[in-house]
Amino acid sequence: MFKLGLTGGIGSGKTRVANLLAGWGATVIDTDLIAHALTASGGAAIMPICNVFGPTVVDQSGALDRARMRERVFADPDQRIQLEQILHPLIAQEVARQAARAQGLYLVFVVPLLVESGRWRNQLDRICVIDCEETTQVERVQARSGIPPSTIRHILAAQATREQRLEVADDVIVNDKNMSFQELENQVLVLHKGWCNLAGCQRAIDV
Repeated sequence: MFKLGLTGGIGSGKTRVANLLAGWGATVIDTDLIAHALTASGGAAIMPICNVFGPTVVDQSGALDRARMRERVFADPDQRIQLEQILHPLIAQEVARQAARAQGLYLVFVVPLLVESGRWRNQLDRICVIDCEETTQVERVQARSGIPPSTIRHILAAQATREQRLEVADDVIVNDKNMSFQELENQVLVLHKGWCNLAGCQRAIDV
């Protein structure tokens, strides 16, 4: 099955694009959603995380306290590596499980840290980067999550740069703040039809 990697920085619009593609028949596997499920109350990563970091990183509901963990991994790169060593194998297992069941026109792997991981290039047929200005990213994340701009910029600094993502892109979707949803949809639809052609399917003409 044709495999597309979809990536972009925080607040770039990955979920919106992925939802469009899913609506048109692609199978979407979102590694961020998988990570959230693993760190929710009762998630498979909670006990290993508690064993390494202690119970203070879990909130009263039994889910990962993401704000507290964010502070810790930003303050200490070694702790970030420890967290990744717990999460990444579990995420990979779930990605493989979902991919094995895929029935869509093609597979879309939504991977926020695709460039940073260095593991995805050889597993994908194409990489699509959603690109926008950093100021747009900050505004979007603050509006949806209420995270202070200083924290958002700290997150951005820990991610690949805009230039680094564009260097690996086979396809680019521009999603700046002044762009209408219709303009975004038109871009994505053109690419979707091209990916369907590469996947050897014809259903895209019906969209």
